[in-house]
Amino acid sequence: MSLESEVLERIRPTAEEVRLIDAAAAGLKKRVEDYVRDHDIDVEVRFVGSYAKGTYLSDPDIDLFLLFPETVSSKELERIGLSVGEAIIRGVRMYSEHPYTRGVYNGVDVDLVPSYSIKSADKLRSAVDRTPFHTSYMLDNLKEEQKDEVRLLKGFMKGIGVYGAEPVTRGFSGYLCELLVLHYGGFLKALEGACEWKEGTCIAIDKRGPPIVGPLIVYDPVDQKRNVASAVHLDTMALFIVAAKAYLASPSERFFFPNERRPRSREELQAMADRNGSRIITVEFDRPDVVTDNLYSQLWKTRYALTRKLNDFDYNVLKAAHEMYDDRLAIAFELERDVLSKTHKHMGPPVWVKAADSFLSKWGENPHGPPFIEDGCWAVIAERMYFTAKEMLEEEAAFSGIGRELDPHTMRVRDHESSLNGTDPFLLTELMDPVNSWEV
Repeated sequence: MSLESEVLERIRPTAEEVRLIDAAAAGLKKRVEDYVRDHDIDVEVRFVGSYAKGTYLSDPDIDLFLLFPETVSSKELERIGLSVGEAIIRGVRMYSEHPYTRGVYNGVDVDLVPSYSIKSADKLRSAVDRTPFHTSYMLDNLKEEQKDEVRLLKGFMKGIGVYGAEPVTRGFSGYLCELLVLHYGGFLKALEGACEWKEGTCIAIDKRGPPIVGPLIVYDPVDQKRNVASAVHLDTMALFIVAAKAYLASPSERFFFPNERRPRSREELQAMADRNGSRIITVEFDRPDVVTDNLYSQLWKTRYALTRKLNDFDYNVLKAAHEMYDDRLAIAFELERDVLSKTHKHMGPPVWVKAADSFLSKWGENPHGPPFIEDGCWAVIAERMYFTAKEMLEEEAAFSGIGRELDPHTMRVRDHESSLNGTDPFLLTELMDPVNSWEV
């Protein structure tokens, strides 16, 4: 038995799992159809997504769409759609372009989504209106034997940490996995194809649409104006390429089922910092009550903003890592230095410009010495605004472009010693000793 066959035995739903989800799906659909009939609601009830296509893994969820006529206003679509979801699955309200309901029915996770029934993907009212077209396209084009190939690709991507188009992963959606199998022909062929990718690689399943810029462009066969891979970050794409090459060179089930990583001890983390001659600093914020996907986007934004600020003030970020917890958000940085000299060289204007007089007037009584000429410009030894990275972040973070829902008043900054003693060791391990999941 091949390695891929052994993996499939573990990730393909068992006959009992299929029976249970089919029973839950049938019961759910009947409940919804009875409800909309009893309440005289004009909608079509249709399964979409991986369950409808037969490409789901073990422990799947069900996507059930309520397809409204185009004559219904968006406000009414939301109101009625949410009322159905709350009555049937009593779930929580989620938000995409418009609200939908997420809950559980007979032990199975369910998304109950209101959408429009449209005849052509050229006349979309919202992004979710494409989803039924995606389902129909795959049912028409994906061969039965390719469904297991999709499962392998999804399982591989889950194992290496690139599966999912949400901001937490910035990776490959299930639909994109299906398109890659359809384009290349199978799991291994998709990996072989990925080995040839580079930034800007363009894939057209049927025909190419208008020019699109991105790390990876995969034209949606049901809407050629859309890039199915728009969520894929350049780093995520690069990780998939590296994993594909590594698997083809030395196949292992660890790509699908990675070992759980042990966090490094305080002493090990300190030894790594000593080896690099680096220092650690951690920033934490209280977690605001914001939709998780939106909050992950803001966490990435905050990480990049604070990285720029640390670099601007010459602390120089070597690596960064972040994590979201139930009550807080944390970003850890490895820095070249966390303390700077008391003074630095401040360059002024060329000596021949009018502004030179103002510069000399301002710095004439400088306690660290008078201005001097360097490369035709005035220069002066000036005292730094901040000596430590901790002090700088405490003063500057609020003005650095952090996520708008993060409250800088809840921010806590830990210096090197405090980070080693108080920051999650899993996060610091990811920061100081990053390894690929299949290498653990």
